[in-house]
Amino acid sequence: MEYYYTLVFGSILALSFVYTLAKSSTKKLPPGPLPWPIIGNIHLLGAKPHVSLANLAKIYGPIMSLKLGQITTVVISSSSIAKQVLKNQDQVFSTRFIPNALQAHNHYQFSVPWLPVCPQWRMLRRILKNNLLSSNRLDANRHLRSQKVKELIAYCAKCCQEGEALDVGQVAFKTSLNLLSNTLFSKDLADPFSDSKVELKDVIWGIVDEVGKPNIVDFFPIFEKIDLQGIRCRTSIHFGKLFKLFDGLINERSEEKRMFHSERSDVLEAFLNIKEESPEEIDYNHIKSMFLVLVNVWTIARDSTSWEDPLVFKPERFLSLDLDMQGQDFELISFGAGRRICPGLPLALRLVPLMLGSLLNSFDWKLEGTGPEELDMGEKFGFTLAKARPLRVLPL
Repeated sequence: MEYYYTLVFGSILALSFVYTLAKSSTKKLPPGPLPWPIIGNIHLLGAKPHVSLANLAKIYGPIMSLKLGQITTVVISSSSIAKQVLKNQDQVFSTRFIPNALQAHNHYQFSVPWLPVCPQWRMLRRILKNNLLSSNRLDANRHLRSQKVKELIAYCAKCCQEGEALDVGQVAFKTSLNLLSNTLFSKDLADPFSDSKVELKDVIWGIVDEVGKPNIVDFFPIFEKIDLQGIRCRTSIHFGKLFKLFDGLINERSEEKRMFHSERSDVLEAFLNIKEESPEEIDYNHIKSMFLVLVNVWTIARDSTSWEDPLVFKPERFLSLDLDMQGQDFELISFGAGRRICPGLPLALRLVPLMLGSLLNSFDWKLEGTGPEELDMGEKFGFTLAKARPLRVLPL
């Protein structure tokens, strides 16, 4: 049996090698490390690709090319070149590579982050801008942000009384989730005081976790029908649970409107009204896909002009600079730039300072079981970049 598996796997690798040679190009590319047969430069990425790429940039410069399996990749590590890609030539580079995991349930066909720039994408962006993230809508929802932050403070006060540490990332996630779910559905989808609604939290993090895993299919599209690691299958299960929840909320609201002729001021109501007026333009899948709009890849700004030590984060270097973090100054593009800039930026600029300011003003804080000098700042790479060890603190 082992001989059989070895023979099959060897045949697959051989076919992949032949396919790669057949698809090879003589186009001139930026400098980069010499690729190995079949796998290319995958072996250089390691467990922390963002760190590995920064180290490679020291050798090959701020624009380099890598061969990741069958995929030729150009890596940009310079703010000036990033400006060319994300602003000056953003029409050319605006179409994104779609991870195989996100092809589950055809999610990429309805989702703003993954659709190419096309009429459907423009329509969805317009809906986001006008019905969810406009200045008027966000200002009108100021009371919701205040309410959710008050609930966050109440939870921290409970932890303070009981002497319990809290996971900063988890409570921030729940607060953001409830704010967004109230904006969308007029309903909390996470309990800030317990994990009673743990399934939704696990579903969302399950999707983020699966999409962030290195997937052989993304490097070798020839295997896309096989799903060797089962990543797409597991992502499909998570999406199925999420969409089932959304279908239930949509059906519940539709029945409420039919029975009681009630009207709410949330986004779901606006979608249902648009659906009634222009049924050919709106698919309910659009509502489902927009729920993931706050899943972002946060770029940690480092000094790309100092190639001696680009891995050290030095936030103090921004203090004396007059930078616009909304996609105009490419030394700090936490939310991206160009036409693909994160549509959740206006909400984040209102919510994050409010949460941080309220927490810092309401409590003193102590790290759980360690001092600041011993704090583990290590990162765990994935679809989002998270701390390897969650930050746990005691409110005092």
